[in-house]
Amino acid sequence: MKNILLASIFLSSLPLWAYTPGKTYKVSILHTNDNHGRFWQNKEGEYGMSARSTLIKSLREEIQKEGGHVLLIDAGDVNTGVPQSDMLDAEPDFKGMKRMGYDVMAIGNHEFDNDLTTIKKQRQWAGFPFISANIYHKNSNRRVFPSHIIKKIEDLKVTIFGLTTEDTPLKSNPINTKNVRFTPAVEEAKKIVPGLRKKTDILIALTHTGHYPNESQGPDAPGDVTIAKQTQGIDLIVGGHTQKPLFEADVVNGTAIVQAFEWGKYVGRVDLEFLDGKVTVKNYKLIPVNLKDASVRIDQDQEMESFLKPFKDKGDTTLLIEIGKADVLYIGDRAQVRSQETNLGNLITRSYREKFQADLSVLNGGSVRDSITPGKITYETVLTVLPFGGEVVTSTLDGKALKDYLEFCLVNLLPGSGSFPHFSGVEIVADQTSRKLKSVKIAGTDIDDAKLYRIALPEFIAAGGDRYPKLEFQKYGHVDADILKDFILKIGTLNATDFAPKQYIRFE
Repeated sequence: MKNILLASIFLSSLPLWAYTPGKTYKVSILHTNDNHGRFWQNKEGEYGMSARSTLIKSLREEIQKEGGHVLLIDAGDVNTGVPQSDMLDAEPDFKGMKRMGYDVMAIGNHEFDNDLTTIKKQRQWAGFPFISANIYHKNSNRRVFPSHIIKKIEDLKVTIFGLTTEDTPLKSNPINTKNVRFTPAVEEAKKIVPGLRKKTDILIALTHTGHYPNESQGPDAPGDVTIAKQTQGIDLIVGGHTQKPLFEADVVNGTAIVQAFEWGKYVGRVDLEFLDGKVTVKNYKLIPVNLKDASVRIDQDQEMESFLKPFKDKGDTTLLIEIGKADVLYIGDRAQVRSQETNLGNLITRSYREKFQADLSVLNGGSVRDSITPGKITYETVLTVLPFGGEVVTSTLDGKALKDYLEFCLVNLLPGSGSFPHFSGVEIVADQTSRKLKSVKIAGTDIDDAKLYRIALPEFIAAGGDRYPKLEFQKYGHVDADILKDFILKIGTLNATDFAPKQYIRFE
């Protein structure tokens, strides 16, 4: 009887399944990130979920014929970027992902451009889990989302856990994060990984924390490289947030880090092999989805296209009305608008300044999400450039406080981040090394410490978003995209010389 009891205890402690020694398992991870509403292809026929669907079907068939298994995952920020998606709370995006068979998605910061009720609705549309280990209800240790999922592949156990940048309250609508708290992603990984590692064969982190080579994140929260350096036991990190393609895996501390750019421009493919407890990356590549320079053209999945078209048509009815013309390219490219003065930044800040008859205006580069191409400008164009639907507000500061504010912006909000400032109505000379102010002119006149100045700016940064100083401000109910639309309507055809970079900030 004693031996029978011991055997019973031993068997009950075994996992529900265990891999077969000597057997090689093939698991391919297909991944996307930062789709930002691009469910439909652009004017050049690039990307779009119909072509992506065709590609994923083809990859599934290829991998399965080779004896492999597929997991399809997304690293977050499905929301915000294209008006036809935004006005429908990304319904076409999530329902399209469901039809493609996604297994799981990490929560991105821009999911919190919506409230939790909307996120819950999106989860129902998607039909797959949203995960994040480091998002908690504000006054408890209860997570808002599941921390991880477990997928069974034959007798192999694959665990995927999620992480979201703790900068989310600074990089999304603060109203939507007031009842949740974000713990540091690195610390959460260090806490959760040891326990997960003991109970799984392959451990994958699905992160929306960003890839910063050599931990060069600047003012942003640490990302995937720091997670890999400080956490032992993660086989693969599939990331998003920084929206930069990794054409080769970045291997850090034995962990491979991958990321598939943005907007569905690529589908990432990571081929893993598991043998006797060891995980090996056999192949990794990014597969372009009908990009201009791609050598292979992918056909549209007609069933997917028919499903998505009514969503696009619904938006096009109201969004394709012409409001003006652009004579040149007005640059909203992420890399440029987050690091230097651009003509589009000047156009937007001037529209804010004139709307409120303000002395100056400020814009964070992260608010700008696309360029304006030469030719017809529609309301859709404007909503694509400024997709967040944020209000523009005003604040009144005396000259001394304004100088302190401007100096803070120069010293702390550095090029390369979404906080990078654009201005209108001000000329600044600053020290080349310290970045501290030497002189400030408003409307061509030296700033007066005692005079009151009116500043127009997005409510998001007035409330402290993107690490800007918090200000007291006045609201009027005017949305940023509508202000820009009305400004373009008034001008008609934009004149490049009016908005060309003027070096309103000089370093000497």
